[in-house]
Amino acid sequence: MKKVAVEDTLTNVKSYLENNGYSVDYLNNSKENLDIYDAIVVSGLNNNMLGIQNSKTKSSVIVAKGRTPEEIKNELKDRMI
Repeated sequence: MKKVAVEDTLTNVKSYLENNGYSVDYLNNSKENLDIYDAIVVSGLNNNMLGIQNSKTKSSVIVAKGRTPEEIKNELKDRMI
């Protein structure tokens, strides 16, 4: 099962992804252990959520701003081949 972290403001995205077979956690206030996730979904409202732009992670970072949960899921699917 693919593991995804989402910002806590993205409850609709979290629910949608869980209903579509993803294991989803909320991002916490730590930049550590981001590599345990296959992808990280951020709202895009804060340009530097948790300092992720400066963090080194192999996880894909997806910006949710202006996108539906289905569009986000499709991008996750495309990136996690």
